[in-house]
Amino acid sequence: MGTSLLASQLRLRTFNRLQVIVKHLSMSSNTASNAEVLLAKSGCAGVITLNRQKALNALNLNMIRLIYPQLKLWEEDPDTFLVIIKGVGEKAFCAGGDIRAVTEAGRTGDRLAQDFFREEYILNNAIGTLKKPYVALIDGITMGGGVGLSVHGHFRVASEKTLFAMPETGIGLFPDVGGGYFLPRLPGKIGLYIALTGFRLKGRDVQKAGIATHFVESSKISSLEKDLVTLKCPSKDEVASVLDSYQKKSDAVENEPFVLAEHLDKINSLFSANSVEEIFANLEQDGSTFAMKQLETLRRMSPTSLKMTFRQLKDGSTMTLQEVLTMEYRLSQACMRGHDFYEGVRAVLIDRDQNAKWKPDLLGEVTDDYIDSCFSSLGSNDLKL
Repeated sequence: MGTSLLASQLRLRTFNRLQVIVKHLSMSSNTASNAEVLLAKSGCAGVITLNRQKALNALNLNMIRLIYPQLKLWEEDPDTFLVIIKGVGEKAFCAGGDIRAVTEAGRTGDRLAQDFFREEYILNNAIGTLKKPYVALIDGITMGGGVGLSVHGHFRVASEKTLFAMPETGIGLFPDVGGGYFLPRLPGKIGLYIALTGFRLKGRDVQKAGIATHFVESSKISSLEKDLVTLKCPSKDEVASVLDSYQKKSDAVENEPFVLAEHLDKINSLFSANSVEEIFANLEQDGSTFAMKQLETLRRMSPTSLKMTFRQLKDGSTMTLQEVLTMEYRLSQACMRGHDFYEGVRAVLIDRDQNAKWKPDLLGEVTDDYIDSCFSSLGSNDLKL
C-alpha cells in the first residue's frame, strides 16, 4: 500500500512539473519581438520585459493580463527563485499607464475604465505580496504605472538614467498604484511633497529619497542581470548581496547632496498641515523663493486632485497595502465620473496647451462632502484582493 501511495505521489509530482513546463512553453507566444511584454525564463529567474519602446513602455491592460498570471505561476514554480522586471530601450522603464485609452473608455462608459484600474491594482498587490525576490531595474523614466510595477517589490535598482515622478495631480488624477501606501512612509514629508507637486527625482536621488533600494550605473545593469540569473537557488539575502556588490562599484556622485537636502526643513515644516489650504497658507506666510515656487506649482494642479491626494496619503499612512489599493480603486472610479481627469489629459497629453480649466478651480469650492463621496464604498463593485 505504501509503495502504491509513493508511486501515485511521484506521478502527481511529475504531472505538476509537466504542467509548469507546458505553461513555460506556452510563453513562447509572448516572446515574439513585437509582443508588448516579453516573458522568459533565464537561469534561476523569471524575466519580464516591457516591450513598448515607442510608447516608453507605458502599461496597458493587455500587458497586465500577460504579466499577472505569469507572476503567479513563477511564484509557485520550484525552479524559479526570483523575478526580474525591466523595460526595453534606453529611455524608460515604464513611463506610466495607458492614460489615453482609459480616458477614451471613461468618456464612453466602456468597461476598460473599470477593468484597467482593477487589474492593475491586483497586479500591484501581487508584486507587493510575492513570496520570491522581485528585482525592478528602473533604468530610465519611471512614473505612474511604472512605479506600481516596481516600488512594492523587494528591490528597486535605479541608475543615473532614472527619472521618477508621480505627476498625477497635474492631470486631475491622484498618485495611485499604491502611492497612498509608500509615499507617506518616506522620510518626513517628502512623500506628500512629491505627491502634491509632482516633483521629479533623478538618478541617485531616487535612492536617497527612499524609493529605490540600490543605485547601479546604467552601463553595469546588463552585467548585474547576468549575475542575478546565474545564481544557484538564491535566497533574498543572496540577491541583496549581488545588488550591494554592484552598488559598491557605482560610487560616482555618491557624495553629492540629495537634491532636496537644502529644502528638507522647509518641506517638513510647511507641508506639516491638517489640510491643503493650510499648506497654501504656510507657503504664503513663509514667502521664501522656494515656498513661492511651490505655491506656483500647486496652483496649476487640480484643486480636487490636491484635496483627494492629501487625504489619500493621510489615511494611507495607517493602512495595509491591500486597504490602500481598495481605497485607491474607489478614487479611480470617482475620477472617471468627474471632470478634471478628462480635462487634465486633454491639456497635458492631447492638445498639450498646459492650460487645464479645472472644475471647481478654487480649493475652497472643493467641498468635504464631495471628497467624502470619492472615498465611499462601491459596494459589490469594490476592489477584491
